[in-house]
Amino acid sequence: MQQLPSHRQSPWHAGERRLQEKVGVAERMEVLGQKVIRDYMPDQHREFYHQLPFMVAGAVDGAGQPWATLIEGEEGFVSSPDPRRLSFDLAAMALDPLDPATSGLVGGEAIGLLGIELHTRRRNRINGHIRHASAQRLEIAVEHSFGNCPQYIQLRRYRRVSERGVERVDAAELDARSAEMIRSADTFFVASYVEHDDGRRSVDVSHRGGRAGFVRVEGNRLTIPDYAGNLHFNTLGNLSINPRAGLLFVDFTTGDVLQLAGRAEIILDSPLIKAFEGAERLWTFDVEQAVLRPAAASLRWAFEEYAPTSLMTGTWAETDARLREREQRNPWQRWRVQHQQQESADVRSFVLAPEQGAAPRFAAGQHLPIRITTAAGETLLRTYSLSSAPSDGYLRISVKAQGRVSRHLHEQVQVGDVLEVRAPLGSFILDSQTTRPLVLIGAGVGITPLLSMLREQVALQQGRRIHFFQGARALADLPFQAELRELVQRAGGLLHVHRALSAPGSDALLGRDYEQHGRIDMAQIKAALSFDDYDFYLCGPAAFTQAIYDGLNDLNVADERIHAEAFGPSTLKRRTQGQGTALVQPPAAREPVPVYFTLSSREARWTPDSGSLLELAESRGLTPEFSCRGGSCGTCKTRLVSGQVHYPNPPTELPPDDSVLICCAVPAQGEPLQLEL
Repeated sequence: MQQLPSHRQSPWHAGERRLQEKVGVAERMEVLGQKVIRDYMPDQHREFYHQLPFMVAGAVDGAGQPWATLIEGEEGFVSSPDPRRLSFDLAAMALDPLDPATSGLVGGEAIGLLGIELHTRRRNRINGHIRHASAQRLEIAVEHSFGNCPQYIQLRRYRRVSERGVERVDAAELDARSAEMIRSADTFFVASYVEHDDGRRSVDVSHRGGRAGFVRVEGNRLTIPDYAGNLHFNTLGNLSINPRAGLLFVDFTTGDVLQLAGRAEIILDSPLIKAFEGAERLWTFDVEQAVLRPAAASLRWAFEEYAPTSLMTGTWAETDARLREREQRNPWQRWRVQHQQQESADVRSFVLAPEQGAAPRFAAGQHLPIRITTAAGETLLRTYSLSSAPSDGYLRISVKAQGRVSRHLHEQVQVGDVLEVRAPLGSFILDSQTTRPLVLIGAGVGITPLLSMLREQVALQQGRRIHFFQGARALADLPFQAELRELVQRAGGLLHVHRALSAPGSDALLGRDYEQHGRIDMAQIKAALSFDDYDFYLCGPAAFTQAIYDGLNDLNVADERIHAEAFGPSTLKRRTQGQGTALVQPPAAREPVPVYFTLSSREARWTPDSGSLLELAESRGLTPEFSCRGGSCGTCKTRLVSGQVHYPNPPTELPPDDSVLICCAVPAQGEPLQLEL
């Protein structure tokens, strides 16, 4: 390969450097840029361009508007007389006079070029100027030459057609045809440029790819995610200095070409960035002129597959759905009571539905936060397990009449009334992907999430054997009996129900209404099961759940096979010795730690006698939402901005790394803590 000297001045202009500095890579990119950006083409690039049937060009018209376009020809129409020159033979396929970019492809003007091979995902770039332009030939002097990675390039095979369209449709705004072409695109190209202090102009043309639907169309405004790339920031760097841009969309099936002129704006901070999967930034483009040239391209491409990197990104439809779901999960909503049913002496079911929109998705075993305001104006919050299954098509809670909120629901709420509800929460959920036999063990109203799991598993019809253990004091306290009989029939011999009554009374018949006199215990469980490889789900009062867990553990049931949720502030104490890695967490702070509540702009000083972070927040006049105060319901989950926490009594299920269950956490040793409260 011929080696030529390169200029050693910085290859980056101020706009590119500014963005590189913002992401902390300016020094590294300065060194890298000197190595990878040359003022000549390596031989492998020259050979690559020579085999292409088209290149993408960026040019600027007389009004200073950049346009992106395709320059096409038979393979071999691009040649390189020497490493600093590129030549286009236009004799067989002249530049299209209907193309708005053609007026900028004249001698002396700057040009940006992209060689891209969709069937191999190879691409290389050139910035330079036009030394000579005629109807027969275009001669380019190379100023910058560099390679690009294959990210976000969808795999396509091409063929050539004999005729090209001869129509041009101009518009000042997007019509339905153009908008749909953009919405369905998985690829487009963007031309941009900057003017240097010495009067020189540098034009760039770049590829953008993603999944179909990655460009949002709202009237004349497009919104586009910017994904992880090579950190050159050629396009966004240009746009940060000169917002004028030209976009090119190609319908690879029909050969239609849509060219857009307008202005762009870069968005570096927006909730949409976090919501759009894979996005690191966004930019908008306001269309000022649209040029549609039907069948203008002589090539047609057949889609084969997405780039692996494209599959890791999102679409605006998914982003909007995610935002809607987030809105449903975070704020309180008005849900109306559609139906009530008494299930036992002290358990009543309520079927609820949101007043607006569809009910949120949930998993079998999750719970629903509910907030009420008493006659005295006091706001109270509790969470209630869902007793319906996702497959039922409705959301039902079943509430035992104990506690202020529960009694309010029993005594005050009627069909048609409105409750304040948040979307379902909780990590105590059914794993329906396994075929291992399922054992559900519940005491009292702890049976409600297990009933949800049972209903879902029966509906799935996977042939999975199920054992359902239910305990109560008396027959009148045993809810869902008619429902269980129906489920036994639907399960076709796969469901076995085991009921225990501690004080059955004379109206209860052994063998008909219950199977054991007394409380559910390990003796009953061992008598009913052969102890193969089961999945156990436990729910009930803390002492009950701990006793059953310990009994199963003593029988060498693997810890990961025992899923549990306990009522009250106590959480399950697991034994993990020899069965996995014990929880590793930073040590609890022993000295005072500053805690900042960012949303309320308040600061507190935590000390070892301050209690949990929830208690600390309450001492500063904040009112975080909570229910269980033991880490089991998830209602108090709060975003961790910075710092670390320690759980003195770890919850059964830890939240993600960027969240904290403040009801059972304290600061860890080290830096101050910031919480989004």
